[in-house]
Amino acid sequence: MSRSLPPLNPLHVFDVVARLGNFTLAAEELNVSQSAVSRQIAVLEGYLQRPLFHRDRRGATLTPAGAAYHREIAPAFSRIVNATQRMRQAAKAEPLHLQVYHTFAAKWLIGRLPRFEKDHPEINVRISTVAAVADFSRGHVDMAVLFGNGDWPGLAAHRLFADVLQPVCSPLLLRGELPLREIDDLRRHRLLVSRLRRSDWRDWLAAVGRADIPVTGMEFSSSVLTYQAAVTGLGVAMGQVRLLEGDIEAGLLVPLFGRTLERRLSYYAVYPEDRPLNYRGRAFLAWLEREVRPYAA
Repeated sequence: MSRSLPPLNPLHVFDVVARLGNFTLAAEELNVSQSAVSRQIAVLEGYLQRPLFHRDRRGATLTPAGAAYHREIAPAFSRIVNATQRMRQAAKAEPLHLQVYHTFAAKWLIGRLPRFEKDHPEINVRISTVAAVADFSRGHVDMAVLFGNGDWPGLAAHRLFADVLQPVCSPLLLRGELPLREIDDLRRHRLLVSRLRRSDWRDWLAAVGRADIPVTGMEFSSSVLTYQAAVTGLGVAMGQVRLLEGDIEAGLLVPLFGRTLERRLSYYAVYPEDRPLNYRGRAFLAWLEREVRPYAA
């Protein structure tokens, strides 16, 4: 035999009215009209075939049948409320799992995270760094930041900012014996190259009409190491300008030649189209979009 359940919305309204002893107060708590409360009670009384309240000018009092019924169902509503609160608290306590590139995390994200934590102290962000496209199939990642053209099948992509390239070096190098005032001066300096972004130097040199300058020098396994080598004065690196804002503002790196190249590739915040972001993800995405708003000005 299937279980016989009364209409649940009228049952909820009945519990509120019985608890407050007043149709008007119940309507205020439920954010509906008093007539809507009366209709819901009438539906439940019709289903149970019993009057549940005595109505008078002072309010509403339970009939004996109504009082007996409320004693039975009230604990169930209390358990539902308590279970829901525990579930919501547990959901808020879960971290936001974010997967990003190592350079993006080290040079752009981490320095800004205190601002996010100030706005959302209740959200714990857990960051992992990989060079590959995020694998959402295992359910361990809520959101990722990817670099590309924004076309990843099955992923919703929110553009953050474009890839802007410009040579950078340490002020120490500028104070050295070899000048760095003109692009041709690069021939007399060591070029620092990231293995994962080998084409950056060639793309920039081609854009400024100096593809004749050879890209030879010291190669590193990551952009982070390349930029650190530039900070120490080992040579000139091709910088991702928007990732290096902190180093430039701190005077650790200096942009050279006043020539930038904005490529068609950009950084994107992505997540699965069939798995909408939860509260934590929506809050983090909104914060990211506020942080990159100056780039659109």
